[in-house]
Amino acid sequence: MRFLSVRQLLPAMAVLLAACSEQNSKRPEQAAAPTPADTIGRPPVPAAPVAPDTTALHNAAAYLAGLPVSRTSELRPLTAQPAWQAYATDANKSWTTYHATRTAKIEDWARTELDSVRSASPTVFYPFSGPDFLNVTTMFPTSQTYVLMGLEPVGSLPQQATLENPKLFPALKASLWSVLNFSFFRTNDMAVDLKSVELDGALPLLLLFAARTNHQVEAVRYLQLTPEGEVTDADTAVIRRPGPKVVPGVELKLRTPTGQQKTVLYFSADLSDWKLGTTKEAALKYVRSLGPLSTYVKSATYLMHKSYFSKVRNLILEQSAYVLQDDSGIAMKYFQPATWHFTYYGTYKRPINLFAKHYQPALTAAYSDSTRPPRPLPFGTGYNWRQNDSNLLLARRTAAVP
Repeated sequence: MRFLSVRQLLPAMAVLLAACSEQNSKRPEQAAAPTPADTIGRPPVPAAPVAPDTTALHNAAAYLAGLPVSRTSELRPLTAQPAWQAYATDANKSWTTYHATRTAKIEDWARTELDSVRSASPTVFYPFSGPDFLNVTTMFPTSQTYVLMGLEPVGSLPQQATLENPKLFPALKASLWSVLNFSFFRTNDMAVDLKSVELDGALPLLLLFAARTNHQVEAVRYLQLTPEGEVTDADTAVIRRPGPKVVPGVELKLRTPTGQQKTVLYFSADLSDWKLGTTKEAALKYVRSLGPLSTYVKSATYLMHKSYFSKVRNLILEQSAYVLQDDSGIAMKYFQPATWHFTYYGTYKRPINLFAKHYQPALTAAYSDSTRPPRPLPFGTGYNWRQNDSNLLLARRTAAVP
């Protein structure tokens, strides 16, 4: 499979690689070692493959995140900008608060409540996610593969002019404000903020979240799905202007500080029944090819409550060993009680006013059951983002996925 080179992804990074090559070419030549007699006539031993230089990719992610870049990075002079330094200082404060008030609480809770789920979740499907790698990796930090899908375009690494633009930093701050404070993206606002500085989709924020969750970015590859749901390489033209029947995507290869390799895939896909007919259900066919998985749903605007999101809803119910969701995910009426075991967390009252018509009496009854009271949820999540108003449901399949 062909991964995009740094030169293809970010012209501003290419100079770094050229400089490295130039330095190598200027090293003094060493005298050749004498050839042992017993090796004469043998085929030459092939040279070991050279590991790709991923420093530039990760530096781009760190720069967007307000984190230090390497000393040799082409971006290092840009970090001297007062605008970047102010952004980095503010970002560090925001992320310190976020990790203290949310990440630490989620990790403590999940170590107990999701321990067996995590160990059985090598692959996590996160529909209606947008670029929200942040929440899914916090909930499932040991998973190997994350498949995210949303309406946001795939996007690309920013050009040099964008990175030098002082307006980049307030746009990033504005686009992250709601997810850091309320746990969900305000998608329309994010699109306006990022387009104003020519950030064109999910990829820049995926990179930012990877850096801020302590992952090393090692490779990026553009993808598209065939009508049969198979992954193929895509070029920048397809990513920037995908046709109505194309499902474009991007793949990130990451590494944790302990050396675990992770794959994050984001596909720009409309998951409504009508649109899936246009794309020949390529997105669902791909997810089905992954085998049994765990599904995470949060702040999904109650789409799977509706009749015209039945295909993705049915796929999740058929393919998932576990479903972890807030009340905006799959309505309780679609779960077959004989197939699922439910654990309720937090509090269920009513959806926020914008989604009031999606109130579920069945959830009120479940949360009022004194014989099986809901378990505590020590953090806020979803649209009812305050800690004492939030809910999560963990649905465990009672038999193996067919």
